[in-house]
Amino acid sequence: MLLKRFASVMFVIIFAIASIHCKRISTNTIKVGALFAVTGPASFLGAPEKKTVEMFVEEINAKGGVLGKQIEMIIKDTGGSPEKAVSFAKQLIEEENVFAIIGPSTSGESLQIKELCEKSKTILISCAAAEKIVEPVSKYVFNTPQKDRHAVIRIFGVMKKLGINRIGVIAANTGFGKAGKEQLEKLAPGSGIEIAISEVYDKDATDLTGILTKVKTKNVQALVNWSIEPIQAIVAKNMKQIGMNIPLFQSHGFGNVKYAQAAGKAGEGIIFPAGRLLIAEQLPDNHPQKALLLQYKNSYESRYKEDVSTFGGHAYDAILLLTKAIEKAGVIDKEKVRDAMENMTGLVGTAGIFNYSPTNHNGLDENSFEILTVKDGKFAIYHK
Repeated sequence: MLLKRFASVMFVIIFAIASIHCKRISTNTIKVGALFAVTGPASFLGAPEKKTVEMFVEEINAKGGVLGKQIEMIIKDTGGSPEKAVSFAKQLIEEENVFAIIGPSTSGESLQIKELCEKSKTILISCAAAEKIVEPVSKYVFNTPQKDRHAVIRIFGVMKKLGINRIGVIAANTGFGKAGKEQLEKLAPGSGIEIAISEVYDKDATDLTGILTKVKTKNVQALVNWSIEPIQAIVAKNMKQIGMNIPLFQSHGFGNVKYAQAAGKAGEGIIFPAGRLLIAEQLPDNHPQKALLLQYKNSYESRYKEDVSTFGGHAYDAILLLTKAIEKAGVIDKEKVRDAMENMTGLVGTAGIFNYSPTNHNGLDENSFEILTVKDGKFAIYHK
């Protein structure tokens, strides 16, 4: 009898010690979830995002963490699937009780979990660009890529200088493609641009000669393709194959030099808006972003032995925004950190200089874009 009682008492003591130990561990860390398309068709987005976050968090923790607490990353591979994104988001919120979620990689995924995060009062910093992610503003939802609208404004600005006023538009049947197509059609009239034809194609297509031939019959002066998939390179190749010798404008989803390399000679001269990460070395030394861009670029490329991309930069900006907001709040409190994030100004990131506000949860303007072109298989600042 005494032995049983002793065993019961020891169990209670051991359980109490374990509970105290676990509580101490949890209070010494900040749990952050991440939803990235590490594999699958959108892996060119998610893979560099995952690598970037792992590198960034490792560096932060090595320096003592944030407010003396280590960041514990819980990364889930969505494969680019909105359904998986929803499932993993629920898991991160309900089971892991994460402080915030970074990602998802794509607009379609982000739009699917936006309401979930808003209702659970979980801070979401999306790495996707569709304007609908942050417009209208949701209290707990932010994003870091430049807006579609600003990309369209910059593209139309170049067209105006080139005397282009009649164009064709093609877009992938994705959240990103749909959002960009809407902005192109919405802003064209006010920019003096006539869209003679606007078509949608399947994101998994491997040949677009049919749709491009249809566009060619409209005698347009330029073509805009809006997608993030590898098919961006196929568009350029197919245009050359059917003798469609007009300027090709891509969206800011073209910000990976692998696309230019895949397009080969057909990709020469492609024009697109992008953040300045891709041409960091070409910036003047006094540019406010140059030091940060080179630091991130050099760290990433030396560690992973691959070219940096704007997509990894979106994840860099997301974790940067979160950690700076925590520091600004001075306490690990979701509401206070959210407030600090919403009022963050002058934050130098890879995509630009962020100035958030209660009415702007993107924080960037059209000046965050540089107009780039493909020259000798590499990216260069476009001059006209």
